[in-house]
Amino acid sequence: MSLPPPPMGLIAELTHRCPLQCAYCSNPLALDPPASELTTEEWLHVLDQAAALGVLQAHFSGGEPMARRDLARLVAQAAARGLYTNIITSGVLLTDAAMAELLAAGIDHIQLSFQDSRTAEAERIGGYRGGHAKKLEAARRIREADLPLTANFVLHKQNAERVEEMIALGEELQAERIEIAHTQYYGWGLLNRNALLPSLAQLEHVTAAVMAARERLKGRIVIDYVVPDYYAARPKACMGGWGNRLINVSPSGKALPCHAAETLPGFTFPSVRSETLAAIWNESEAFRRFRGTEWMPDLCRTCDRREIDWGGCRCQALALAGDAAATDPACAKSPDHGLLAEAAAAAANAPLDLVPRRLHAQDA
Repeated sequence: MSLPPPPMGLIAELTHRCPLQCAYCSNPLALDPPASELTTEEWLHVLDQAAALGVLQAHFSGGEPMARRDLARLVAQAAARGLYTNIITSGVLLTDAAMAELLAAGIDHIQLSFQDSRTAEAERIGGYRGGHAKKLEAARRIREADLPLTANFVLHKQNAERVEEMIALGEELQAERIEIAHTQYYGWGLLNRNALLPSLAQLEHVTAAVMAARERLKGRIVIDYVVPDYYAARPKACMGGWGNRLINVSPSGKALPCHAAETLPGFTFPSVRSETLAAIWNESEAFRRFRGTEWMPDLCRTCDRREIDWGGCRCQALALAGDAAATDPACAKSPDHGLLAEAAAAAANAPLDLVPRRLHAQDA
């Protein structure tokens, strides 16, 4: 058995703790409680192993990674091992002192998430009063530190009409990159899908606004665009393909091919507490099961896009078709493609009430 190429990136989900309560969060509904989190020493060991395996990038995520008091130490370890370091944060904990610690640790890049362009709506979705102002201050600190800034805006049917305002805010903040990302329907996002899934008209409005902004800002700001699969004709290469490019480690140490993989039944995902990162990536059944093309149903295995989209998203196939090994219903050739239209129809006139993301009281 030949070994796969090493992963390009490690997604280190340091904690599921977060001051915000975003109803579109892709974290699992059963959030890892603080007591289960990897210790500092365990994370340092994971970072050492990642560098030895050939990983190039360390993406510190959550929850809110800045809820971990050892974040700067972990960034410093990754930087010392030659990894490019990136933090994906809400920014509400990015104080002057925290910024100074991260700069001293060698942070390379910060992605700052926004819930909306308008304060009231942003704080309604995030459930955190004063959060929007803190994000603006965080953006100022990042730019004053001369760090690259990516401004991430998450879209859904309750804010899609303000996409132009979001792009304008990204410009005002002097972001090098703006990500306009429609909600991806996993975890809390899937739970709240009916209240979040935009209409086709809303999607078309957002797409037109992004295309116009890309042309206007060409050479100044890069705009990434992530669409919802529910109006797609072709599936996306989720995470660059199962077990192809990224390895995700959950707060409690489970190694996952993607952040939502815990939703899949019939898997025992290995833990970095008991197995090495190299053994997990190269040898574990969980990473090998949907890697490559041999696992694919005939419809995918005979398709000329099989090594482009890698069969699409396994978690979406489960959520929509009830079978993680099925052709992703986002593909127009899938016999389950009609389920997307059914989901869109169900969301069209659904109430806008949201279930906020929270650690359950017994887990706190």
